[in-house]
Amino acid sequence: MRTIDVQQAKAQLSKLGDEAVSGEPFVISKAGKPSVKMTALDTPFTPRRSGFLQGEVAVPEDFDSMNQSEIVDLFEGRE
Repeated sequence: MRTIDVQQAKAQLSKLGDEAVSGEPFVISKAGKPSVKMTALDTPFTPRRSGFLQGEVAVPEDFDSMNQSEIVDLFEGRE
C-alpha cells in the first residue's frame, strides 16, 4: 500500500478518492508518520429520500382541529 504526504493528498484528493474506490487504498502521512488510511466502503451510502410516500397517505382537511376538545381535556387533567 502506498503512502502519500498530506500536501500531495490535498492537491489530488478527488483523483486519489477515485483510485481508492477502484480498489487501490492508500495511507496519508504527515511529517513522515502515517495518520489516515483511505479505502472504499463495503456498501455505498444511500441517502434517505424525503417524500417517498407522496400520494400514498391522506391527511384529513380538519387535521389541525381533530379531537381538539379531547386533547384539551387530557392536558387539563379531565377525562
